[in-house]
Amino acid sequence: MAAKHKRPTRAKSRARPVRKWSAAVMQTSDALDLETGVFTKRSPRQIALSLQRSALASRRRKAKPFQSAMSMLNFHINRSGKGLTAERRRVLKQAKIELRKLFERPVPDAHR
Repeated sequence: MAAKHKRPTRAKSRARPVRKWSAAVMQTSDALDLETGVFTKRSPRQIALSLQRSALASRRRKAKPFQSAMSMLNFHINRSGKGLTAERRRVLKQAKIELRKLFERPVPDAHR
């Protein structure tokens, strides 16, 4: 009886590392030097205060402090996408309102 030949094994291709370009933007952005864990805080006010401090302290930002802070918050919300729970999304949306208040910007009527 002839011996069965094994199929030649293919070298397993190395999985390409997942490239999280959005994480790199958050860490290396010229807009702000963010406090570690700013978006994991539980209180919308704490998140807004941290973003405000970062925006006011930054000397590398290209826009005004409010715009830089709001852009970073929106970027985080948008890039998190479906990964955000409803509760986290609510907290982050409320942080946008708090940020507007801290920078003395008008809060749209729909959010009052």
